[in-house]
Order: sequence, then C-alpha cells, then structure tokens
Amino acid sequence: MFFSSLFTSMESVFLHFLVEPLSSFLFFDIAFFNKDISLPFILVWLLFGAIFLTIKMGFIHLKSFKHAIDVIRGKYDEHSDPGEVSHFVALSSALSGTLGLGNISGVALAISIGGPGAVFWMIIAGFFGMSAKFAECSLAVMYRQIDKDGKVLGGPMLYIKEAFKEKGYQRLGAFLSSLFAVLCIGGSLGGGNMFQANQSYAAVANMFPYLKDNAWMYGLFMAFIVGLVLIGGIKRIGSTASIIVPFMCIFYLLCGIWIILANWQMIPSAFVQIYNGAFNPQAGYGGIIGVLVVGFRRAAFSNEAGIGSAAIAHSAVATKEPIREGIVACLEPFIDTILVCTMTGLVVVITGVYKNTALKDGVLMTSEAFAQGASWMPAMLVIAIVLFAFSTMISWSYYGERCWAYLFNTSNTLPYKIIFLFFSFLGSVFAFGPVLEFSDLMILGMSFPNMLGIILLSGKLKSALADYWGRYKSEGIKGLEPINSVNNEYYPNS
Repeated sequence: MFFSSLFTSMESVFLHFLVEPLSSFLFFDIAFFNKDISLPFILVWLLFGAIFLTIKMGFIHLKSFKHAIDVIRGKYDEHSDPGEVSHFVALSSALSGTLGLGNISGVALAISIGGPGAVFWMIIAGFFGMSAKFAECSLAVMYRQIDKDGKVLGGPMLYIKEAFKEKGYQRLGAFLSSLFAVLCIGGSLGGGNMFQANQSYAAVANMFPYLKDNAWMYGLFMAFIVGLVLIGGIKRIGSTASIIVPFMCIFYLLCGIWIILANWQMIPSAFVQIYNGAFNPQAGYGGIIGVLVVGFRRAAFSNEAGIGSAAIAHSAVATKEPIREGIVACLEPFIDTILVCTMTGLVVVITGVYKNTALKDGVLMTSEAFAQGASWMPAMLVIAIVLFAFSTMISWSYYGERCWAYLFNTSNTLPYKIIFLFFSFLGSVFAFGPVLEFSDLMILGMSFPNMLGIILLSGKLKSALADYWGRYKSEGIKGLEPINSVNNEYYPNS
C-alpha cells in the first residue's frame, strides 16, 4: 500500500509539473485555411524537412537501395577505416533503437485513435523519412570527433553547433546543440526507456497475472538485464543488437505473415479499409487531417527519421565515406515503418481488434490480434515484445550517454547510467498515459534543432552526395582515394 501511494504521488508530480507544461510549449497548433485545419507545429516541421530533403537529395533513398544492401553485406568494409563498428553493426544498433514497442503498441494505438487510414499515412511518413535519415546520418559521420583511444563522439549535437558557426551564429548554435542533447537525454529516459518498460510489462503481466500487483519486480528485472549491456558501450550494444535485431525482426514478421495468411480472404478488404480510411475517414476519427496527424505522429515516434537519435549510433561506423553510411541509414525507415509497422497494421485491421473499445492498451490490442491467429501466438508475441523493448532500451541508453558526455564534457557517464536504470524501473510502475505523453514530447522535440541544422547544411551535404555518387557510378568507389585525403571540405573533423 505504501509503495502504491508513493508511485501515485510521483506520477502526479511527473504529469503536472513536467509533461503538461512541455506539451503546451512544443505541441502548439498551426492553423491553415482560415483556421479550418490545424496541425501540431512539430509534425509540420518534420514533414516539411523530410519532403524538402527528399527533393533536394534527388530521391537518393530510391536510387541507392541496391548500393545500401551491398554496403551492409560488407562489400566496402576496410579494416583500416576510422571508427568503432562495421556498417552492419551500426545499422543493427540504430534499428535496435527504432524497432521497439512503437512498432507493436504504437501502431495498434494509432489505428484505435485514427482508424485503418493511419497505416497509410505511416507508410507515407516512412517513405519521406528515408531521406531525412540519410541526411542526419551522413552529417553525423562528417562532423564526428574521434579521440586518441578511437572512441567516437558524434551526432546532431556536433553538426548543429557547426552549422550555425559556419553561418556566424556561434552562440545560437551552442544553445541549440545543448538543447538537442538535453531533449535526447529526456527521450532516452522516456520513449527509449520508460515507454518500453511500461508496455513490455503490460504484455508480460497479461500473461502472468501474479505480476499485475508486483510491477516493481519486473522493473528491477529490466533494469538489471539492461545494466549488464549498458556498461559495455557501443561495441557491446552493437554486438548484442546485431544478434537480436535480425532474429526478432524475422521472427515478428513470420508471426504476422502467419496470421495474415490464415485470414487471406480478408486481405483485399483490409487494404480497402486502409485506403478509404486515409482519404474518407469516419467523423469520429477527426477527418483526413486527424488521421494524418495520428499516422505521422506514431511514424515519427517509431522510425525517428528527422529526430536525430539514430545519427549518434551511425556516427560510430568505421568508414572514411560519410555519404556511404547515410545511404545505409536509408534502410531504417524502410525496415521499421514500411515493413514492420505495416505488418502490425495489417494484422490489427484484418482481425478487427481496433474496434474493441475495451482494449485501451496498444500492446494488449496487438496481443488480442495475434491470439486470433493461434492459441500459442500471444506467448510468441510476449517474447518479441520483451526483445523489442530490451533492444530499444540498450540503444537509447547509448544515445543519452553520448549526449551526457557532450553536455558535461566528460568521459565519466556513470551518473547518467544510474539515472537511466532508475527510469527503467519507474517505467514499469507508472501508468501508460503520462509515459506516452512524456515520450512524445522529448523525442519529437529533438526534431526542431536537428532539422534546423540539417537544412542549414543541406547545400554542403548535396555537394558531398554529388561527389560520392559520381565516383560510385564511374569507378565503383572501392579502392578509390577518399576525398578527405585531398581536402577536408566534406570532412571538417578528419
């Protein structure tokens, strides 16, 4: 009784003194067409940036798809390249951060709020997000710093600062880079930690009723297993992710395909519902704009394109070619949103569980959908959920740890790690609503300084892309002398 009262009081303080004030600041609405339509500022900003980069970079995510596959297969790896991990491990680490419960719980929640049409807008957001991911990850490698021990510090907090410095606004750049780092630490504690612990606990407690009154036990368990990996840094995180991510992704997709094929006669109807719901939604879903907002918001939370988080993982890659890693990063929104989120969406729509108003939790909704496929499916889903949550938590712990090191200019990040593990525990005992709101605030808030820095550097990025792509098309890149051995125009910190 004492612990229950304590957790309720902490939750109330968390909601009223942190979540609500930040929400009113970051998510104010922008009105269009005589105030008939309004969209949250953050989503307008993300959408504008993603479309702008897609056009400016010449739809590079479509042209370079095959090349990206060749790169992660190791075709262009060089052991002498500076960095800490391979292209495949960097991609796995970043996917580990994005392939989380947003793909399972978030998609179901989006459909329950916005209807089947939300899936369509999630796919559209994923398509344009591929270019945003290319830009931020290329810049992260271009502006990264490598110390004498070979440890990498890279990400938006560095290229945002440089972007404004080059334009003559050094103080503003320093402020915005610090703002990004603060928001990223908040995002690591919220969406990358508390949200994952919260929703994975809901799934496990649904299968093991004993835990429903003992959330603290699950919280301690998650904090312990995350702590075992967290202390090893990016190399241990990367090696763990490179094993878990391919397995859990294939495992989850196979389970989804099983359910879809078991209900194959419903497939045409599901696609019709998704298309019609995107352009002719029911009034209860808030019209087309309401469905679009829900779809884009959950897609941004899921694939994090334009947020800048994955750029921190990609900056650790061993390469002399920043553009090459940006091309690899294009695969993230494709795998995360266009494949995995769409799979979840189809399962939820085909089974019709989103119509059940008694299912308030997104993860329980998806669990109910899987239960309709086979009696053993919910148990398999719980395994997938715990793996998705665990992998996301270890990646986001690295993102927050790097931002902590940047803010405090220190290699001692033990205080952050202790705080992170404490929030892993809190995520299990807090209610879902405040956790989700705080997660959205921090993670989507990161997009403001990040996208601003990317747009300011987009001209330099486009020139670097033209150079790399021209060399690739004419010579195949392999064996060519990288441009930074001639000048440092595209490699400021090399």
